[in-house]
Amino acid sequence: MEFLDVNLDEVASAFHETKNFGKRCKEAPSNMVETKRYRKKFPKFQTYVVSTGGGCIHEVVYPSGYSLNELKYVENAARHYPFALDPFQQRAILCIENEQSVMVSAHTSAGKTVVAEYAVAKSLKQKQRVIYTTPIKALSNQKFREFSEIFKDVGLMTGDITINQEATVLIMTTEILRSMLYRSSDVTREVGWVIFDEIHYMREKERGVIWEETIILLPDSVGLVFLSATIPNAREFAEWIVFLHRKPCHVVYTDCRPVPLQHYVFPCGGDGIHLVVNQNREFIESNFNAALDVLQNAAGSSVSDVKSRGRNGGNTRSQPYCSKLVKLVMDQNLEPLIVFSFSKMHCEYYAMQLNKMNFSTESEKAAIDLVFNNAIESLSVEDRNLPQVQILLPVLRRGIGIHHGGLLPILKEIVEVLFSEGFIKVLYATETFAMGLNMPARTVLFTSTRKFDGRDARLITSGEYIQMSGRAGRRGKDTRGTVIMMLDDRISPDEARRLLLGEPDRLDSSFYLTNNMILNLLRVEDINPEVMLLKNFHQFQCRSELPSLKRRLKDIESLISNICFPNNVDMEQLGAYVKLHQAVTVCESERWALVSQRKCIIPFFQAGRVVRIRNLDDWDFGWGIVLHVSRFNSSTTHSVHHKSNGMSVVCLMQVAKDHIQINPVSTKKPIPLSFVKPVDGDGDSGTIISTSVVHLVTVPLDYISGISSVCLKMNALLECDCQNTELLCNKLLVQPDHVKRRIWDSIDRAKTKLGGVLPILDPVKDLNIQDNRVKKQCETINLLKARMAMNPISKRTDLDSLIERFNWKATVSIHYYIIFVVYC
Repeated sequence: MEFLDVNLDEVASAFHETKNFGKRCKEAPSNMVETKRYRKKFPKFQTYVVSTGGGCIHEVVYPSGYSLNELKYVENAARHYPFALDPFQQRAILCIENEQSVMVSAHTSAGKTVVAEYAVAKSLKQKQRVIYTTPIKALSNQKFREFSEIFKDVGLMTGDITINQEATVLIMTTEILRSMLYRSSDVTREVGWVIFDEIHYMREKERGVIWEETIILLPDSVGLVFLSATIPNAREFAEWIVFLHRKPCHVVYTDCRPVPLQHYVFPCGGDGIHLVVNQNREFIESNFNAALDVLQNAAGSSVSDVKSRGRNGGNTRSQPYCSKLVKLVMDQNLEPLIVFSFSKMHCEYYAMQLNKMNFSTESEKAAIDLVFNNAIESLSVEDRNLPQVQILLPVLRRGIGIHHGGLLPILKEIVEVLFSEGFIKVLYATETFAMGLNMPARTVLFTSTRKFDGRDARLITSGEYIQMSGRAGRRGKDTRGTVIMMLDDRISPDEARRLLLGEPDRLDSSFYLTNNMILNLLRVEDINPEVMLLKNFHQFQCRSELPSLKRRLKDIESLISNICFPNNVDMEQLGAYVKLHQAVTVCESERWALVSQRKCIIPFFQAGRVVRIRNLDDWDFGWGIVLHVSRFNSSTTHSVHHKSNGMSVVCLMQVAKDHIQINPVSTKKPIPLSFVKPVDGDGDSGTIISTSVVHLVTVPLDYISGISSVCLKMNALLECDCQNTELLCNKLLVQPDHVKRRIWDSIDRAKTKLGGVLPILDPVKDLNIQDNRVKKQCETINLLKARMAMNPISKRTDLDSLIERFNWKATVSIHYYIIFVVYC
């Protein structure tokens, strides 16, 4: 049950807020009225779908009332290609020839750069300047090298270097273009086209706002080309462009991948890889389940060192197997290989583990020496003696590369050149290497499925996986690409399935105001902070959702009005009781967090002890029977936030039968807690809605929320004399379901003898913990419970039902309040 700290007066006022909304609008200051008037003028759009073929979708978004003309083919093309263009390339180029903005959404390595090249050629033909923006410096450097071979007058502007800034074709990072717009640079008044590469990075939390600022500040006369990975809401983005610049924007979308991919998983601890998604994107369930069985069997015999895990969420279990997989790939002639690791330290560590492997011939080593030595000649003698410069060359000479943000820019460029020329066979890289760099490989390997995003070690999204795995498969060279994901036991089967078959991430705004933005806007004549707030993509998305949100508000109003309480219930007393109940729950959780750190509680976890289990998501699993205590291993859960001193407990638990994500019979091991869900109800045996089953489950020590005074005699229940608790677990694992159910039902018999309640051991009196912090928490809990007992409503027999109804109404009311305040 979930408890919420709510103010009933605030909830009531929020619910009745709409009654005073019209009055508040009339009394609002003039600038607020202007804002409301501006919102009423929110434009309408029309969408026209152009009939195409070849797996290409072409849509045109234009303002309502705009006279849309059919696209015309031109005789004298700005640029010709020696190969046949794909349908999506033909449609995008046609839009550019007709002087209309276009967004190209296609998979990695599909050929989006062809469209950008044509836009540059079109500008040069019209004697206009063109700007090509990229999200990172490495991509700017690569595009500068490529475009310099195609076009004559090319310049580069990044935070590190400026080359030929008066050039007709300027390649720069988006931050540079934004600064030029704020300064009203002459360059921005001479530009005919602006190309935004990797525009889907606009959803980045930290830097995404830069793209929004830049697009808003650009003049309406500039043609725009957006190159993006596949995104499901490309049309919504095009509508925003039309809203800003009041002219049509085309969306050319293709989901066809030029080189099909085969996805494999490698369960850590196994001996081989398992094909789980074939090149037709068909999920092979049997192979996936076989990989999970191997993973679970291996997890039971391996122990992870929790302290060695970095903040990136890396798992030391995967380290011994990375070299093994690299050797497997090279033996199968599936190079070049990109190994993605979400840690700079791990990139270097994995590369150093291959010190006995050599993938280069003598002639290739000579070429690598030549490229490296020529490149570092620009460095000072002192810089040439830096450790990373000295260490990198021996690694490169063996055909192995390292690429991450911690390297010197010149070293990253050396690695990029050597990889593109085929001298590097195995490249260890972080996620930035997948950010638009046109350097595909034949095989991609993921060393982990989790990354540190600045706040937490989280599972990578399906969009991030699609972006990085898209580097596998070289167009024109490979018939298929190979993707291998090292599967550790901190990812549940459902998560792995969503990752492998998931849809691309939406392009949602990450706009936020900064002091620097406001100061810059005050310097620009034609725009101010208020206009920026009204024109950003976040505001646009919120505005477009208003009709559906208003319908949701009406539904919530109806729902709230249907949540009723008996007439004899004092709502003030009920609200006070709920707050006290919530405070007790919080205090008990904090107390157990302190108690679980004490080694003196371990003796109380003898076989047969009945304990209460609740995970970090506040799921109440009810009671469990302790069978065995061991060091924490990585099969316990996929969370990385444990404070349990590396201890785990094997418990006999009742869980939901339909939500077990692994086959316990085939694994012959206890199931990790992350692979099961609690039965619906109160966590005890009394109110069960879904079908339940009793299994052995491995539980982290900090997920146990209480130790009862009841300790069952397991040997008597199993009719055996087993002193070794590990052997006891193994014996119980092979028992039929009815035997496990009979043992678990003994909890009910104990509750009946004790009057329906299992007493919880007091940390101070029973567990003999003398920590002053624990004592203080115990005193607070006793005081809160005394106040709860003094509340007259505590005597009601339907109290649990009233609390649940109260919390549900509070949750719905807060949801109503959030929608109303934020969007309306």
